[in-house]
Amino acid sequence: MPSTDVPLPRVSWSLMSVLFLLAALLGLAPASPAAAARPAAAAPFKVLAFYNGTWDAAHINFVREANAWFPRAGADNGFTYTSTTDWNLLANGGADAYDVVVFLDDAPTTPAQRAGFERYMRGGGAWLGFHVSAFTTQAQNWPWYYNQFLGSGNFRSNTWGPTTAQLRVENPSHPSTTNLPAGFTSSVSEWYSWSNDLRGNPDIDILASVDPSSFPLGTDPNQTWYDGYYPIVWTNSQYKMLYANFGHNAMNYETNTALSSTFASSVQNRWLLDGLKWLGGNTVQPPADGISGTAWYSLSSQSNGACVDARAASTVNGTPIQQYRCNGTAAQQFQFRSTDGGYARIAARGNPQQVVDVTDRSTAGNAPLQLWSYAGGTNQQWQPVAEPDGTYHFTARHSGQCLSAADTAADGIQLTQRPCDGSRTQSFSLTEQP
Repeated sequence: MPSTDVPLPRVSWSLMSVLFLLAALLGLAPASPAAAARPAAAAPFKVLAFYNGTWDAAHINFVREANAWFPRAGADNGFTYTSTTDWNLLANGGADAYDVVVFLDDAPTTPAQRAGFERYMRGGGAWLGFHVSAFTTQAQNWPWYYNQFLGSGNFRSNTWGPTTAQLRVENPSHPSTTNLPAGFTSSVSEWYSWSNDLRGNPDIDILASVDPSSFPLGTDPNQTWYDGYYPIVWTNSQYKMLYANFGHNAMNYETNTALSSTFASSVQNRWLLDGLKWLGGNTVQPPADGISGTAWYSLSSQSNGACVDARAASTVNGTPIQQYRCNGTAAQQFQFRSTDGGYARIAARGNPQQVVDVTDRSTAGNAPLQLWSYAGGTNQQWQPVAEPDGTYHFTARHSGQCLSAADTAADGIQLTQRPCDGSRTQSFSLTEQP
């Protein structure tokens, strides 16, 4: 049967092309459906972190941790991270090439460094400071920074030893806190208090403070807070800045061994990442489908109650992804690290470089799943799809098939991809792990 599609005369196509070009120039041409559905990519931004790393093993350990954590986080969240001990980059304009400046364990000390930082901030720069960056007993020597910019004044007291704290979100509408719950448990830190009451400063917006349920806060009776009001994170409305009153790991000082991690709280990490995105000029988005990109989750099958598990807790290439009775171990904990287009790689807690992978890039039904080092393959990316009852199914990017468990609860059965059928074998409940 001949085609019913009659070609238009060439002149008509030319005329249409001209009209379409004019419409595009005037902003009238409709976007293609694919373009309209595609979320705008976050603009990359550059972060420069200053540190000394020369005093107090707890601060040194935090710096080392931060200088490893932030580059990994940046790769997933659209920023580059550079660290330096050359504080003179503030004095000579070297910091001007960066969108965000971070102080990890100190603050500028020379007049030229201080003047350079004030110029950077007054010129529209952005800043994130941790713990010691606000410590001083001589605020009068740099009143702009300690009294005006931070608003805190002098150090007054601290808790000891380092502990977690239950934090209360004071302003849930700030971009850095919009994705946080009303309260959460921080990572371990030593906590500072200040001579100035930040609540009386109209420029200071306190974002989170110690919840009274934390008291007593500390383990040394002589350095414990039993009551009172203690801000933990805040911003100054006159500047693009955030201060975090954490960044001191618990340590065994005799062996120089860390006993805690500043990046152990997924909710606190969410604040850090959303805060950095705000500082870097990006719009803070809610986690896709309600799944945090910084939390660790166990995944239990709705068909049999077993958990997704890396066999024998191995993280080597080729480790089978199986179902196994839920036991709370790291072998059953995974993180959803966003790639693009609503997809994520499912990273293993034992080694986050290793992800859930469809063996041999197969597009066949019943192809087995394994751990493999992430290389950007579409067989290593999964789209979480929320179901009405709060569970999820996960669709492989390369095949469109679903991550599937077995009907039986037997331990050790390797998981597969299968055509999505809406069955309970393809439905999983996510439970956040500490």
